[in-house]
Amino acid sequence: MSARMSTLANLRGRIERIEAGADTHALHKVALGHAQADATLQGGLARAAVHEVFADGHQGAAATGFIAGLAGRMISRRPLVWVRQDFSEIESGALSMSGLAELGLDPRLLVTVRAADVDTALRTAADALACDALGAVVLEVWGEARQLDLVASRKLTLAAQASGVTALLLRLAAAPQPSTAETRWIVRAAHSPPASSSMPAAPWHAWGAPMFDAELVRNRHGPVGRWIMEWKCDECLFSEPAANPQSLAATPAHRPHQAEVFRRAG
Repeated sequence: MSARMSTLANLRGRIERIEAGADTHALHKVALGHAQADATLQGGLARAAVHEVFADGHQGAAATGFIAGLAGRMISRRPLVWVRQDFSEIESGALSMSGLAELGLDPRLLVTVRAADVDTALRTAADALACDALGAVVLEVWGEARQLDLVASRKLTLAAQASGVTALLLRLAAAPQPSTAETRWIVRAAHSPPASSSMPAAPWHAWGAPMFDAELVRNRHGPVGRWIMEWKCDECLFSEPAANPQSLAATPAHRPHQAEVFRRAG
């Protein structure tokens, strides 16, 4: 009985430190690349913590791309385990390995796990978080899952802290609930301008860099904010979009036809 009480006291102490922010504040952080977001996060996204990404309405593709970018920043060439509820794949489709490769992630480092239900997905994610050889674990769940409550969030946070592996929760068709997450994001798609106005107007030249309207709605150790974040596929980082993403034509130094018009009008 005394051993059980001691274990319970230790667990309560760890939970209190999590909720007080004593442990997570000292975690190593990884810069996202976006100057304003990194400043708000006091250096970047914390490792060995839980981070939540929610899709705003029918923005599942944008939220998936955004969390893939976060995972790319966190894994440091270590394996990434992506746990997906079966229903999520039915609604959203399978992950595209070629799409992830275009985003700059190495598909050879990705292990996907399909779970029959939310309970199985939670257990699988917790088991994966216990493996300190991983870089990150993505848990993707569809809908308002009652199993993902505050208790489950605490368990995932404790597992992430114990192993040093980052947990990224992708929530689709769900509303935020109380949790121990270090950060919570709501993501929408942003307008992606063409890569260059000097290129021919062909379909394969019309795609620009992925752009996200990312709103940080929870930050345990600082303010929140909302930014347009561009994902640099080659550098595998986020950045602030250019003020003038398209090149502009130079103004001619001499315009005799306009000067003639002005003279006539005068």
